[in-house]
Amino acid sequence: MKKLLDYILSVVYLLYFGLLLVIFHVVQVIAFNVFGKKAHKKSVDFFNLMLTTSYYVTGSTVKFEQLEEYPTDRPIIFIANHQSTFDIPSIIWFLRKHQPIFVSKQELAKGIPSISYNLRKSGAALIDRKDPKQAVAEILKLSRYIHEHNYSAVIFPEGTRSKTDEMKPFAEGGISALLKKAPNALVVPIAIQGTRRFNPTNGMFPLTSFSKLSWTALKGIEPKGKTTTEIAEEAKEAIAKVIYSKQA
Repeated sequence: MKKLLDYILSVVYLLYFGLLLVIFHVVQVIAFNVFGKKAHKKSVDFFNLMLTTSYYVTGSTVKFEQLEEYPTDRPIIFIANHQSTFDIPSIIWFLRKHQPIFVSKQELAKGIPSISYNLRKSGAALIDRKDPKQAVAEILKLSRYIHEHNYSAVIFPEGTRSKTDEMKPFAEGGISALLKKAPNALVVPIAIQGTRRFNPTNGMFPLTSFSKLSWTALKGIEPKGKTTTEIAEEAKEAIAKVIYSKQA
């Protein structure tokens, strides 16, 4: 019975999700080309609010917790574990005042209404994972951008989504590149839970209804005097402490 309900609610969700993609693609294009970047940012924020609340269609719950206030007068590098594509909208919505910009694989910048357009217009670092030189150059460009504007960058240092509840090793290269041009950035770990089980096949059908989805933005890590290895390990340990304590 539960599996049948998963299929039914997934169909309803996908119809709603597809409608949001089409509507907000048009909204973004108009906002960017007629009213400029600020209007585009607001349209993206609202789009991701709608995506976040769309999880309720499946009977799932959404919880966001922020353990401290983060500065707006310096750049921030958010480091999160990666479980599914559903990780992203809530980060954009709940941390919107910090202007989060993502490190993303370049394939996502084409062919997906709303999402691809935002990646191209937001200043995201669109990396080719088969070309390390290109990837570093893109991340350095983003690093310079967040330093100049006191924005934030979001990176998933596991690289790809984990297929289990165990986190993969955190790659240091992207973190190092982000700190290169923004050495005064505060590093903030984000612990994400529930999205892998919500989306167990890494597709979108069927989703697991009545899932508990949560994002916990943790205490910031000051990078001064620390190596990239130390920062990556400290971030991973902070995330793991939240994830595994809640699993116990």
